[in-house]
Amino acid sequence: MEYIVSARKYRPITFDTVVGQAALTTTLKNAVKSGKLAHAYLFCGPRGVGKTTCARIFAKAINCQHPTAEGEACNECESCQSFNEQRSLNIFELDAASNNSVEHIKTLMEQTRIPPQLGKYKVFIIDEVHMLSTAAFNAFLKTLEEPPAHVIFILATTEKHKILPTILSRCQIYDFERMTVRNTVDHLKDVAKKEGITYEDEALAVIAEKADGGMRDALSIFDQAASFCQGNITYQKVIEDLNVLDSENYFQIIDLSIINKVSDIMVLLNSIINKGFDGGLLIQGLAKHVRNVLMAKDPQTLPLLEVSDQQRKRFQEQAKKADTRFLYQALRLMNQCDINYRQSNNKRLLVELTLIEIAQITQPDDGASAGHRPKRLKSLFKNLIQQPQPKKAAPQVAVAEPVVSTNIPEAPKSIETPKVSDTPSAPKPAAPLKASNIGFSWSNLRGNGKSSKMNIIPGSLSEGKEQKGAEDQSFTQEDLELQWLSMCNRMPQQFSGIAARMKNMNPVIAEMPKIEVTVDNELIKSDMESIYKNILKTLRIYLHNSQITLNILISDKPAQTKILTRREQFEEMSKKNPAVESLRQAFDLELA
Repeated sequence: MEYIVSARKYRPITFDTVVGQAALTTTLKNAVKSGKLAHAYLFCGPRGVGKTTCARIFAKAINCQHPTAEGEACNECESCQSFNEQRSLNIFELDAASNNSVEHIKTLMEQTRIPPQLGKYKVFIIDEVHMLSTAAFNAFLKTLEEPPAHVIFILATTEKHKILPTILSRCQIYDFERMTVRNTVDHLKDVAKKEGITYEDEALAVIAEKADGGMRDALSIFDQAASFCQGNITYQKVIEDLNVLDSENYFQIIDLSIINKVSDIMVLLNSIINKGFDGGLLIQGLAKHVRNVLMAKDPQTLPLLEVSDQQRKRFQEQAKKADTRFLYQALRLMNQCDINYRQSNNKRLLVELTLIEIAQITQPDDGASAGHRPKRLKSLFKNLIQQPQPKKAAPQVAVAEPVVSTNIPEAPKSIETPKVSDTPSAPKPAAPLKASNIGFSWSNLRGNGKSSKMNIIPGSLSEGKEQKGAEDQSFTQEDLELQWLSMCNRMPQQFSGIAARMKNMNPVIAEMPKIEVTVDNELIKSDMESIYKNILKTLRIYLHNSQITLNILISDKPAQTKILTRREQFEEMSKKNPAVESLRQAFDLELA
């Protein structure tokens, strides 16, 4: 007995057996019952969802001599029998992919003149109609708009946007939907029962997800899996045959990320890559998994999960353990990795860094983390807070008892000095030094966009406060240029435009400690004046001189000379030397 693949063997022959297109099939059946038929239909949608199948069923029902009350073909009359035996003279199928020229359309137009010998209509099914050439479309327009009364056209295409608008306006358009995972799984169960094949629900769900909404693809994959599994389709055999990554890996990665087990994730990633799976596909699959976990947190979005019932329960269990903020940030990181994956030279490192950042989202603020930026770098300045050290060591003075010195340099504002009273008392401890006064926050460094104020002095005291009382030091032109460039490089992202312009400027020491910088126009000057205080504070701190002043000047560029055309150049030459014009007139020359 000849073997027939499932996609052909179980192809629907009635509207009721079409899967996942209930609205469209109901409309077509009602049109058959009422007899209100259009002269042209356009079936469009992705591959393998039933466009050509519905076109054949519809053509069969149109010519049925005794249609049922529901609008289905009777399968008993001569017209239905001839269609089932593929000898009908009233239904023509044309593949526009191989018959896309004007000559083929003209041949088709000649066939429309001949009335049907059996039944009411001649039905022309043109598959992949978007493959017709522009000339063929134009030749088809007039006949499509006003065909003979006995002719009905049914066009099918997967790319509606490639069809001319003049064609679309002459057709009734039916948009076919993708098959849902549940509908696909239910249909595969029916096919498996008819074929006597045992199965696991999770295995059929994997096949349905792999088919990506196409029933024909699902049936083809089903045949492949049935051959590999020898009649017993299991989850493990299906993922092995289709080279699909086990979803258990995704559950493990998220569980390990919640408890910050970076080392275990790296070991798991290494085993996955050693099995031949691409890191980009892992990130895509993990992003889809996290999205499903996010949908499982809310009962309203739970129906959006196109998975088996057993998988849905697992997603709900993991959703209880995962924080919503963690899921949002993980999705953002994986989306960024997916964008940068193709351009990355070290793709594995990119995937590893992404997984490390995801695993460190839930890490406390004090922990150094790439995935979760700490609000303050407390660990880096811990020793500095406990043991503050001045810049210059004070001269050591041996005393037997507390002595008050009159030459004490003024301390920075961030460190309070004990007051000296006339009556002896126990010295008060100095106020503890805060990390906010010494360190800097990542939000200040990068700029979080919430404030228009610029903090461009990371690492300085109190966000740019001058150290008054300290000795003002002189600086050279090289020192000025170095600190100017360093300041531009430290500017936040929202000031990248003015920072790029400032890098090309050349500040000069007009007269110590007066600094002058020249800009090209008034617009750049106004931009710099908006951040003038920050620039001045930065220069005073890093050049160690609180008397620095900054003067912004506008350059006096000469007026730009107008570029003359050739005719204008000739006129200028003629004014300076009249002999040129005399020469042109003598030879009757014309300017090209």
